[in-house]
Amino acid sequence: MVSVLTSSALFKTLLFLSLCSVWLLPDLALAKHAGITRHYKFNIKMQNVTRLCQTKSIVTVNGQFPGPRIIAREGDRLLIKVVNHVQYNVTIHWHGIRQLRSGWADGPAYVTQCPIQTGQSYVYNFTITGQRGTLFWHAHISWLRATLYGPIVILPKRHASYPFPQPFKEFPIVFGEWWKADTETIINQAMATGGAPNISDAFTINGLPGPSYNCSAKETFKLKVKPGKTYLLRLVNAALNDELFFRVANHTLTVVEADAVYVKPFKTDIVLITPGQTTNVLLKAKSKTPNAKFAMSARPYATGPATFDNTTAIGILEYKKSASASSSNNMNIPLLKAKLPQFNDSTYAMKFNQKIRSLATRKFPVKVPKKVDRRFFFTVGLGILPCSKNQTCQGPNNVRPAAGINNVSFVQPNTALLQAHFFNRSKGVYTTNFPTNPPFKFNYTGTPPKNIMLDSGTKLVSLNYNTSVELVMQDTSILGAESHPLHLHGFNFFVLAQGIGNFDPKRDPAKFNLVDPAERNTVGVPSGGWVAIRFLADNPGVWFMHCHLEVHTSWGLKMAWVVNDGKGPKQKLMPPPADLPKC
Repeated sequence: MVSVLTSSALFKTLLFLSLCSVWLLPDLALAKHAGITRHYKFNIKMQNVTRLCQTKSIVTVNGQFPGPRIIAREGDRLLIKVVNHVQYNVTIHWHGIRQLRSGWADGPAYVTQCPIQTGQSYVYNFTITGQRGTLFWHAHISWLRATLYGPIVILPKRHASYPFPQPFKEFPIVFGEWWKADTETIINQAMATGGAPNISDAFTINGLPGPSYNCSAKETFKLKVKPGKTYLLRLVNAALNDELFFRVANHTLTVVEADAVYVKPFKTDIVLITPGQTTNVLLKAKSKTPNAKFAMSARPYATGPATFDNTTAIGILEYKKSASASSSNNMNIPLLKAKLPQFNDSTYAMKFNQKIRSLATRKFPVKVPKKVDRRFFFTVGLGILPCSKNQTCQGPNNVRPAAGINNVSFVQPNTALLQAHFFNRSKGVYTTNFPTNPPFKFNYTGTPPKNIMLDSGTKLVSLNYNTSVELVMQDTSILGAESHPLHLHGFNFFVLAQGIGNFDPKRDPAKFNLVDPAERNTVGVPSGGWVAIRFLADNPGVWFMHCHLEVHTSWGLKMAWVVNDGKGPKQKLMPPPADLPKC
């Protein structure tokens, strides 16, 4: 027998269903914008790779060089299992990710975690909050990031568009450095002898050096484009020790994003990008297929007194031919070269960096701290340290080159700083008496003082939750003025101003841009100059700050900030995960 609903029962059923849909709609709307969880597995393993006519075994993720691309959307959660199959201790840093209350997943060895030992694994667990654009991941222990790196592509939330024309296609362009020798041997020998480490043998674009190097014509990155189309190039500087100029011959680039923050678009022929920085640019292909190929060239911007790898990596931009065009003609097409600035063109560098401004729109506002709770003045530069008694160093009187901030060369602890902080066991691990100003004043960019010996120690700055910080970083001319790309973990900061010479606390603050300053995670302290930044300490944990020239980090140009828990439940650091590696 078939039951038939009465009109009254039918009405009640329809009413119930319609009410259910009203209750469910907000949840469905939320689900549409909520992130999803994405799983990745990184097997750290050795792989034979041939470059510059020579094969060597390098540390890789999943046998890939460069490593795999991570793709996520703003709001997504990432679970990345890293399994260490190599002889070295390993950690991975997700460079530029804010890591809100998830400092255990930040990655710098002995700062937020002990390294993952051979045969061990660790799951990095974090959510991408309020960020979209290009970042990258890399090893954060010793010099392993020479080959352990790859791009992070953060797409906007679903149905959210870019604040610039939608590109036809997107390509990551990752710059790196290549050594013929083993990089761990190079830095270990340099630290043992007190000398400077050997410079790289080549630069690479997506792992390939290109035709300017011996027997590397076949090892060239090629970008094929269609006439009239617009492409988004996601530039990443993953090189260890060199800032780079980048140019595509006979093409103009439009900068639209820096360090995963949208910027006011501006046109340029040449992009300057320091290690640790990322820059998204639009490239508009010519309307008709030209009878030429175009060099995509990257070469160093170098300001210091030391030798550097003065070579040029080249990729090739090619236009796709119609099917009817003969391939034989393709062999005779000329390659147009890209002209780049002089290697030490600091004027160009300064002008380029000053063009980068935040969008500062209603949708993408600029939240510069207007009032300042604490002010810091950090000198950044080189000096010397005595070598240990059982060590014979190359310098006079058995000294070695070193680097420091406010005359302190950072000593890496044997216990992770974040664990010591979280469990209130800082005694014997670190102190919180990092100097807020240099211990003595001198003409920072003029004649160096007679005593250039640094202090050393594991000193941190302690900040209360939600403290607004203003920090001026001043280059010094001790052992030579040099540009230093400084990277702050756990935060973005606002670049208020920069200048050449010594910072003047009376006059220079008048130049501060509080309207649309660049928002970044890595900034170049100008050679023989200064940069002023502000950030809000709204992320509890221990956060590393260091020069992204790896040689300077090895020499001690680093420090850390401790941001204490706030009072609210969402203002406290989460407890450590069960699989956190042990020292």
